[in-house]
Amino acid sequence: MPNVPTPMQPAFLDLVDLASQRLGTSVIAANDEFFAPKENLIRSDAPRWREGEYTERGKWMDGWETRRRREPGDDWCIIRLGVPGIVRGVDVETTHFKGNHPESCALEIADVADPVSIADPPLEWTQILARTALAGDAHNVFAVEGGQRATHVRLRIFPDGGVARLRVYGHALPDWTRLRLRGDVDLAAAEHGGMVVACSDMFFGSRHNLILPGEALNMGDGWETRRRRGPGHDWTIVRLGAAGVIRRAEVDTRHFKGNAPGMCSLDGASAEGATAENLVTHAEWRPLMAPAALRPDARQTFEEELHAIGAVTHVRFNIFPDGGVGRLRLFGRLG
Repeated sequence: MPNVPTPMQPAFLDLVDLASQRLGTSVIAANDEFFAPKENLIRSDAPRWREGEYTERGKWMDGWETRRRREPGDDWCIIRLGVPGIVRGVDVETTHFKGNHPESCALEIADVADPVSIADPPLEWTQILARTALAGDAHNVFAVEGGQRATHVRLRIFPDGGVARLRVYGHALPDWTRLRLRGDVDLAAAEHGGMVVACSDMFFGSRHNLILPGEALNMGDGWETRRRRGPGHDWTIVRLGAAGVIRRAEVDTRHFKGNAPGMCSLDGASAEGATAENLVTHAEWRPLMAPAALRPDARQTFEEELHAIGAVTHVRFNIFPDGGVGRLRLFGRLG
């Protein structure tokens, strides 16, 4: 079965994590970080546990943890998102925080045109998640209200405690006026609003890795399918950040040495607003690039191989018959 969002999983979990460290997110302030530093909140790896390890202030914890509050109030942490966007949901993860997690939390956003101090002038905050109970040692996943653009988020915890990670899922809103000045832009990039909406299989590596910033760190940081034992081939569908004309494609198979695909091809479609299911079954795909050989452990550029099919909103990346790819870049100009 193709990998698309299901009713059992909130759809926003397939959106871009606007607070990802890999997008350039930074934690700029917190009122307290006595036991564990605020920067841990946006780490890309899973929270770790170190049995029996202590610092001069207490148990070593992989997250942000404040001291026990002895007066009224709450604790807070401010994060500048790596890319502005509209927040659709959050995961306030408290893994390994069991008797020391906050009782509840709230989330606020601000939209700041230029970098400013958080105190001069003060940011204007809008609440998108009202105070909500938190479970310890768990993923606390919440959909949020509102459609305002956000450049910063403020996590408030009541009254104190520790949070391992904060994921802020939403739609990236890049500055296309500025990006146009660059000429060809990677229209598929996550930081430019791209999204991998479906794939045939992702047994070993997530489809979402394909369009992350930077180079793949290892095989686990790419998209990899299981070994195909029957006819057919694997594929993944990318919704571009904006409709455009694809002029150059880069396929990076570095780290995939004995398991890279033998060939790849590209198809394009103009399907604004189409669901993942419709793209899989009903989209009218046009050949953008005929099947071309892929080298293992290499970054390859395809330019002369691309056909002129006009502006597209989605691209289907086909691999033959299966295997792993670290990154896919689709450079072009807005249509």
